[in-house]
Amino acid sequence: MGGSIEDFDPEDGIYELGHARERIAAAVEAAAGTGFGFTLTARAENHIRGNPDLDDTIARLRAYEEAGADVLYAPGLASPEQIRTVCEAVSKPVNVLALPNLSLEQVFAAGAQRVSLGGSLAWVAVDGLVAAATAIRDQGDLSSLAVSDETNRLLG
Repeated sequence: MGGSIEDFDPEDGIYELGHARERIAAAVEAAAGTGFGFTLTARAENHIRGNPDLDDTIARLRAYEEAGADVLYAPGLASPEQIRTVCEAVSKPVNVLALPNLSLEQVFAAGAQRVSLGGSLAWVAVDGLVAAATAIRDQGDLSSLAVSDETNRLLG
């Protein structure tokens, strides 16, 4: 079981580093008191919140690591080089947000140990739905309603 703590609030923006670290430390303490294995992931939200400062991201992740987080997460790292730089700067496992310009091979070769899909699969499904509905509406084309053999196999 596990959970994650972000360093961002929609109303206040990215938290000051000291406050963010205190939140992680409090979460680590609470997790330790559960009596069962709990994986705490600490998130540095910079890259998806308009502050793609890699040095600041690393400083935050190091502070969260020192506070006791089990996994470090910087969603929005956009290249293998950024991922590698972060992974080399910390000793805890790094989680990466899946992006369409990256392959799993690149992410893992750069040192990340976990990958999160976020809402990506839902958006891929929505994109397919919109394309099918548009084809039906605009061309009267019902061919997009066919289900692939692979989907039929998975659905049993």
